[in-house]
Amino acid sequence: MAGTDTSKQVVFRPSPAVILVEPQLGENIGAAARAMANFGLWDLRLVNPRDGWPNERAIAAASRADHVIERVQVFETLDAAVADLHVLFATTARNREMFKPVIGPDVAADRANAAIGQSQGVGILFGRERWGLTNDEVALADALVTLPVEAAFASLNIAQAVLVLAYEWRRAALADVPLPFEEDKGEPATLEDLSGMVEQLGEALDRANFFKSPEKRPGMMNNFRAMFARAGFNVQEIRTLRGIIASLDRRHERPNPTRQTKAECGGD
Repeated sequence: MAGTDTSKQVVFRPSPAVILVEPQLGENIGAAARAMANFGLWDLRLVNPRDGWPNERAIAAASRADHVIERVQVFETLDAAVADLHVLFATTARNREMFKPVIGPDVAADRANAAIGQSQGVGILFGRERWGLTNDEVALADALVTLPVEAAFASLNIAQAVLVLAYEWRRAALADVPLPFEEDKGEPATLEDLSGMVEQLGEALDRANFFKSPEKRPGMMNNFRAMFARAGFNVQEIRTLRGIIASLDRRHERPNPTRQTKAECGGD
């Protein structure tokens, strides 16, 4: 999806840190950074990346998520990377047979949001591309996060997993924030606005002899009111519809181009 707007400022909200343990491919680091930037995360921590840092392939794959790339922190050990955090989640697709709660990404995001609301540092731990996290690394976490993937094909690319968790975080943290280009619905029409339009329509239909049976008019007018009420029009839409009704109602006042042409040709 295209949609990067460089005219807008990045908002560095309090958010979880994303910790990648011994990532191998720079492309995966960059793609993870891009996923983070999409959903407002910016604290990316790398534990002993195989190809060192900085990494040109990561920078290219980040696709202009520069504010994330520029803030990358590199640590030699996982202990050092999580030392300042209060709550840690470990992502895994395997049963670890540990006495730790296993939760989904939505629950993890809700808990992370609550912890950050109490000024606690939160981290989400992601393992190596080929074999994930060790049991010792998982043991540091407060809970295990697993995604509802197909059991026969449960392995996700690191960037994909980061994207899912980042999305869930934003959903939880910014639930009341409208979508970036959500349409302004305008001032809602009042019942008086709606009633006026329906009455205007009824009068126009009377002049057009629409109601063949006068006794059916009240019921049909009620149907019109119910139909338009369900639409949830705003004030401007009501004005537009009233203009359309008025224009159609006055159409007999305008010359008919077809008849004019016939008259000029001597037709009936």
